[in-house]
Amino acid sequence: MLQYAATMRAKGAAYDTLGTHAGEEHRAHAGSGAAYPVGVRIDVWSDFLCPFCHLGRRQLSLALDQFEHADEVDVIWHSFQLDRTAPAEIEGRNVDLVAAKYGVSIEQMEATHRAMADAAAEVGLDFQWEKTVGGNSYAAHRLHHYARSVGREDEFVDRLSRGWYTEGASIGNVETLVSLASDAGLDPVAVREVLDSDDFGHEVRTDLALATSIGITSVPTFVLDQKYGVSGAQGVDAILQALRYAWEDQGNRPEPVAGEADGGGCGGGCCGGACDGSGGGGGGCAPAATDETAPGEPAPADASTTVE
Repeated sequence: MLQYAATMRAKGAAYDTLGTHAGEEHRAHAGSGAAYPVGVRIDVWSDFLCPFCHLGRRQLSLALDQFEHADEVDVIWHSFQLDRTAPAEIEGRNVDLVAAKYGVSIEQMEATHRAMADAAAEVGLDFQWEKTVGGNSYAAHRLHHYARSVGREDEFVDRLSRGWYTEGASIGNVETLVSLASDAGLDPVAVREVLDSDDFGHEVRTDLALATSIGITSVPTFVLDQKYGVSGAQGVDAILQALRYAWEDQGNRPEPVAGEADGGGCGGGCCGGACDGSGGGGGGCAPAATDETAPGEPAPADASTTVE
């Protein structure tokens, strides 16, 4: 569902800080002199411990492959944590923990995860849900920002994602993170220095604070040109349609219509809070809707629920 990110315009000063820590290359094309890209800017909030986020990332990539103006699109990835208080590592299968959290049977949650694995396979991903484990993603997010600062963002995110999503790696474990980062071409000594400090923690907290201030409560969330948001991994066609709409709508700033999104839960192809009106608890992944269709035109709405 494409919706208007109503509070985005009111957060202009905060939003400007994103270009600073994301890198000037995301703020303007060479020689444009523009404060923001000439084209479409996509800001994406995502958590490494959310399987829908990995699916959404691939769907965005495939949509960009089909988008006629892909070379004029800037994508900026932002940190989000489904559970900031979780211990670094959690023993046991993630599917069992999520089933207990939402009060559903193991069989029901396994069926949901099998469906997610089928959806992943359709876009070339290998979701080994029986291997995934929980934990805390804060250190992984800090390394993500470090990898961006040294020009290895894509390589790091690819390796970390495959590690958790397919190989069952515990991304709250320091040694695991060092190994995955090294595979991505990062200096293991520098990686340990980051992990032994709170380096790049400010960047993570800035992303989290901005998500709260503009009402993002579920991931993945794609914000196009600071105006419209797509919540959840809704499919390649839905993202492609949103891209084309945002491209045609450049320069327009419609007035928001007051509204309120339901908080909590996980569904409609996302984890965390509000997503297509799903309700429930915090992190994890509850059953997702399977009959999503792309909208004909975005309907303004104010996603104002804050992250718990």
